[in-house]
Amino acid sequence: MQVNRKGECHLNAVLTSNSSCECQGAAARTWLAEREADLLPVGYFHAVFTLPAEVADIAFQNKALVYDLLFKAASETMLTIAADRKHLGARIGITAVLHTWGSAMTHHPHVHMIVPGGGIAPDGSRWISSRPAFLLPVRVLGKLFRRLFLTRLVALHDAERLCFFGALAHLAERRAFLRHLSPVRKKRWVVYAKAPFAGPEAVLAYLSRYTHRVAISNRRLITFDETGVTFRYKDYRRDGYDRQQIMTLAVDEFIRRFLLHVLPRGFHRIRHYGLLAGSARKTSLALARELLHVAAPVDDGTPGEPDDFRPPCPCCGGRMIVIEVFERWRQPRGPPDAPATNRETAS
Repeated sequence: MQVNRKGECHLNAVLTSNSSCECQGAAARTWLAEREADLLPVGYFHAVFTLPAEVADIAFQNKALVYDLLFKAASETMLTIAADRKHLGARIGITAVLHTWGSAMTHHPHVHMIVPGGGIAPDGSRWISSRPAFLLPVRVLGKLFRRLFLTRLVALHDAERLCFFGALAHLAERRAFLRHLSPVRKKRWVVYAKAPFAGPEAVLAYLSRYTHRVAISNRRLITFDETGVTFRYKDYRRDGYDRQQIMTLAVDEFIRRFLLHVLPRGFHRIRHYGLLAGSARKTSLALARELLHVAAPVDDGTPGEPDDFRPPCPCCGGRMIVIEVFERWRQPRGPPDAPATNRETAS
């Protein structure tokens, strides 16, 4: 089984119970600071789009295609309904982060979004604000999300781009595939959208804890011994203090669950849409601030950190920490591949 470098780095940190993975923590802090600089003086909403279990099984065997489709269908749903004059009638901005795990490290693919409470009018003349505690109707979002996702998932199957193995091998046949999807066409797909009570910074802080790690944080680990790995998790079927539970898994099962969430090489789990998309972000944010009559962030003239010529971490791309420096031509030599015996030396 192949595991990408980021998965290897975090898995090693988890199983050795380190307090934190420094390179991942630094990358998360950098990401959080960059997103905070983009915040507008408006209310923000936290939205979540979740795949039903029947589709999650297909996603597990086709991660790159189906996770990408999840991003596209969810973002298009938000942008389309927000642009509809019956709802908001504006172009909004979205920061989306993919999660593939539940609290017990089961496979549970969903996308978290942070969305400003309003957007720019189609003609660019004004800022249109949402209601204080309401962004868009979740039932309307759920129906469009379901239609967009299933239509494109069937198109992927028709183009023979999906692969099926083991218990799902029969889904390679089109009729079986459509029968498998039949129940979810009538099921209500879970879409959540609510204004964060603690402000947009709290949602960004929440998301930043999940952007540069996989499946479980070290703080949830309790013990790791010959009996298995014991960790805390939340049972969302319970309320109050009973929600916090403890689970012990055999080591091989813990590793299996962890590896469920390793993404395909090169897959981007953080994406931006609408006003926050790509090269148009700075222009869109500048226009939004102008329409909101707020000044752009001021550069205080403080010199930035000097250029860092250290090579990036091969696992996550974060900043490396210098442990020791050697003089030129005095680098340490590695050990020989194998110790030579006296007989081998004599010969």
